[in-house]
Amino acid sequence: MISQLVSLSVIMLVASLAPFVASLIPGRAIPEVVFLVFAGALLGPSGANIIRTSGGALSLVSELGMAFLFLMAGYEIKPSEIVGTIGKHASLCWLASLAAAIGLVTLTGFSRFTGMAGVAFAIMLTTTAYGTLAPIMRDRNLTDTRVGRAVTAYGATGEVLPVIAMSLLLSTRSILLTLIVLGLFFFVCIRIARLSRSTAKAGEKFRHFIASSAGSRTYTDVRLVVLLLVFLLALAAMFDLDTVLGAFAAGFVLRVFFPDGNPGLEEKLNAIGNGFLIPAFFVISGAGIDLLAAFQDPWLLLLFIGMLIAVRGGSVAISLKVNPETRTMSGNERFVTSAYCVMALPLVVAITQVVVDAGEMSSSDASVLVTAGAITVLVIPVVTSLVRIAEPIHPVLDVSEIAHGRESFEHIAERRHSEVEAARREFIRERMRRGRDFSSGEYLARLDELHGKMEQGAPSSDDEASSAGADASGASPEAKADHRADAPSGDGE
Repeated sequence: MISQLVSLSVIMLVASLAPFVASLIPGRAIPEVVFLVFAGALLGPSGANIIRTSGGALSLVSELGMAFLFLMAGYEIKPSEIVGTIGKHASLCWLASLAAAIGLVTLTGFSRFTGMAGVAFAIMLTTTAYGTLAPIMRDRNLTDTRVGRAVTAYGATGEVLPVIAMSLLLSTRSILLTLIVLGLFFFVCIRIARLSRSTAKAGEKFRHFIASSAGSRTYTDVRLVVLLLVFLLALAAMFDLDTVLGAFAAGFVLRVFFPDGNPGLEEKLNAIGNGFLIPAFFVISGAGIDLLAAFQDPWLLLLFIGMLIAVRGGSVAISLKVNPETRTMSGNERFVTSAYCVMALPLVVAITQVVVDAGEMSSSDASVLVTAGAITVLVIPVVTSLVRIAEPIHPVLDVSEIAHGRESFEHIAERRHSEVEAARREFIRERMRRGRDFSSGEYLARLDELHGKMEQGAPSSDDEASSAGADASGASPEAKADHRADAPSGDGE
């Protein structure tokens, strides 16, 4: 027990430091999940051996963390996003990517993984880490853009359908029996989802009690959500289905209860999930990675990433070009959307765990695949950021100007650098004006700008001075004053 508590203390230390380390990178280009996974690998049994995951306590924490991750991912997905026109195209796109993946694994004679491992490898090539993508979309203000809507549709299907495929194709039962069991499981979920409607009169007082006690110390609403989650996890386990399916189903049921969302409940669930269980899951999962073994097999590492780009990224790019709703997207928008859909980590972790536990895949091969998934989450946000920065620069036009002798390379480079710097500074000013969070790198850059003006003898405005004095949350004193003026009196929000 002592070793488990020490390991958990180290895990939470990593979880506490990861947001700050991620904020040091300008624009938060790298999600903190990358730091959590690689820190777990460095501190795990194959690294410094500080985090020891052999006990049952940390395994339970990891399972609950994965359950909360997919609960929140299922809750993020609105049914309209996967049943509308773009959702239907996204579903057909996923089926095409699965067929392409199975064909590649089969026809190329990929003997490294056969049987269940081969099927699992093919499913992993069709996954999208939508649970990791959603906060990135919000942070970059892309949710209500064409890119954000497309990523939501294709990303949601890239996380929901692989979970169902796991239950069908990785089961030891026959397909027919598995379909029957899945049908029974979904029937129970639908009955739970319709419970509030069928007991509208009888449960009126009970629902009123839940609503009135939501802000009290009892947290009845949170307890009911945890009950729903644990019950569906247990039901999935009793039906011999993967627990990821139970967690996803709990998220969908919760969305049926709150079709327009419930900010108060979401804040509490985020406190439990993102405050403890989800980061612990990623660190513990990372502790199971053998980085030495992963990078000793670069062929498999690069092969998986390359096939993931070709199968998942290629199918999404083609679908975006064919789909009438996305056909008018620019080349940069299609590239960014396709790249985001290639990000694949949580489901790679979940699928490899299933196959390793079944004895169909070695832990070293699983380490390679999980590391490859982590690399996609590491690299793709950076690449998409560079594309967004480079979009207004028009490199082809610049090359033409140099070729015809109208401008020198040095002059163009200086001008473009000034344009990017001006855009970056305006972005920082706008975020600070709204009292929005910004990274440590952005804060230091803003201080450098103010110091440069002071050295030139240009007095800074009161607005700039107050912006430079913003605290770690990114809110200026004026923004905080406005917030206090708008906030209701009493116990607060």
